[in-house]
Amino acid sequence: MKIGMRTPSLKKSLRARTTGAAKRAVKRALIPGYGKKGMGLLRDPERAVKNKIYRKTTFSLWDLFK
Repeated sequence: MKIGMRTPSLKKSLRARTTGAAKRAVKRALIPGYGKKGMGLLRDPERAVKNKIYRKTTFSLWDLFK
């Protein structure tokens, strides 16, 4: 498991801010429970636990400027 700073990716950062927003809005309107807190744990528990640990043990470049 990685500990420390996440490798910054301008391409992924830009994509997450633009293309995904419209898709998420549509899914949120059509699929009940989409985007709600705790749904990841119900859908894929192993992945959710790994992601939770990863987010707690790493930090972003932008976190340094907060």
